[in-house]
Amino acid sequence: MEYILKSSIALNFIKKEAMTGSYKGMRYRLSRSGEEIEACIWPEPYNYIKTDEKLKQYNRFELTEEGKDKAVDWLNRQVDEQHDLWAGAHM
Repeated sequence: MEYILKSSIALNFIKKEAMTGSYKGMRYRLSRSGEEIEACIWPEPYNYIKTDEKLKQYNRFELTEEGKDKAVDWLNRQVDEQHDLWAGAHM
């Protein structure tokens, strides 16, 4: 299922600035790291900086439209695969 829409994520934005969002207890951040997109997820309630590094999960993708789409697909899979973690997040 597509919870986070690919059309809502702009590659040109990610190339210049980190983009953050959340969905049902899962927070995420997409940012440029060299010539890759770094995707990071963690449970609510805290933002990226305030969250303990041990709670963060990372993945990397090509800095292309196809890579961006794969990053969003990964985010959407994590919503389902780690449902219990997000459901237990303190909002």
